[in-house]
Amino acid sequence: MNKELLAIFEYLEREKGIKRDFITKAIEDALVVAARKGNKHMNNVSVTVDPRSGTITAIAEKEIVEKVEYPDEEISLEEAKQLDPYSKVGDWIDVIVDPQQFGRIAAQTARQVISQKLRGAERDVIYEEYRHRVGELISGTVRRVTKGHTLVVDLGKVEALLPGRFYPKTERYHIGDKVLALLYEVQDTENGGAEVILTRSHPDFVIALFSGEVPEISDGIIHIKKAVREAGYRTKMAVYTSDMKIDAVGACVGVRGSRVKNIIRELGGEKIDILPYSEDPSVLLKNALSPLVPKKVDFCDETNTVTLIVEDEDYPAILGKKGINARLTGDLIGARIEVHKVTEYQKEMAALRETMAQEEDSSLDEEIDSISEINQLIVDNLISSGFNTPRKIFASTPQEIAKLADISLQMVESILEQLSKKYRK
Repeated sequence: MNKELLAIFEYLEREKGIKRDFITKAIEDALVVAARKGNKHMNNVSVTVDPRSGTITAIAEKEIVEKVEYPDEEISLEEAKQLDPYSKVGDWIDVIVDPQQFGRIAAQTARQVISQKLRGAERDVIYEEYRHRVGELISGTVRRVTKGHTLVVDLGKVEALLPGRFYPKTERYHIGDKVLALLYEVQDTENGGAEVILTRSHPDFVIALFSGEVPEISDGIIHIKKAVREAGYRTKMAVYTSDMKIDAVGACVGVRGSRVKNIIRELGGEKIDILPYSEDPSVLLKNALSPLVPKKVDFCDETNTVTLIVEDEDYPAILGKKGINARLTGDLIGARIEVHKVTEYQKEMAALRETMAQEEDSSLDEEIDSISEINQLIVDNLISSGFNTPRKIFASTPQEIAKLADISLQMVESILEQLSKKYRK
């Protein structure tokens, strides 16, 4: 028994990080509880475990009586004198007890108590070692693949979990594979233990990879202000530096793309867009779409929506595969993005102008003297060119207005937009 206990002590210390003093205290407490709940219900029992030898000593305190009626609590004067010649009736004496006498129920109780205490100790060890490492990169080996494609990853002293939803669907793992991930959290389990949860799909995983690859980030010279991600497909990351001598984007990309290539390789070929950060959403949007430039951008604060009108050939690139690029751009600026082709927009506007021109609204025939957000010189030019009422403007094509009034098509579209807002019902 002693050798078995010592082997258990060494294993728990080496593999689980649980101190020997805690283990011996857990066994002592468990045996005391077991004695009280066992077949004989010993209430006055104390137990000590020698951490060096593994020897278990159980002592029961018994009352010295003339006639023993309760053997587990009493001892005869004759037996007591064999232990202590000075014993007398009414005194209490310590008697060594064999723990095996506690009974089968006591053994089961002890086993349960010890298991519970060891689980709690293991959880504390995990918390102590890993809770301060949340947000760090950590590597391990895949030991098992369980239900829901959850990976059980061996980190050394503990096994961590990498849930299927926490790594890209594009990635596949097998037993024995090495895996690098972000330590996401340490959480309690229902049975009183603790679990280390990893992730490879969170944007912070990409941020951690860049922090390890780009010294300027780890040194605090360059800051990753925001990162959004569709794991396995694309990441958009906005970076900033207050040092005007440093190109934040260039530093993250590296010479000939050396730095970003290493990260793309770790992410299995995932696209990474790195762009300058701006507090102004319109500037951040422009940076996120560069080098493509929308024909028209409309911010709607009420619905928190940004509508982009883009050239037909730019539409697939701005929208992205399965709408990922537009969705990530929206996440980056904190708004929902709608993308429309310029040809579709022009058809919609033509239909709207035709409808407005046929409206039975006398105000459409009133002469205009000004148009909201349009320079007065341009308005005067419109009037002098014969477009002096809203109906006449709606009834003409943008090309016709631009030619006769000698203004750009872009300005005509702005005029039509302002008039549509005013007269649309």
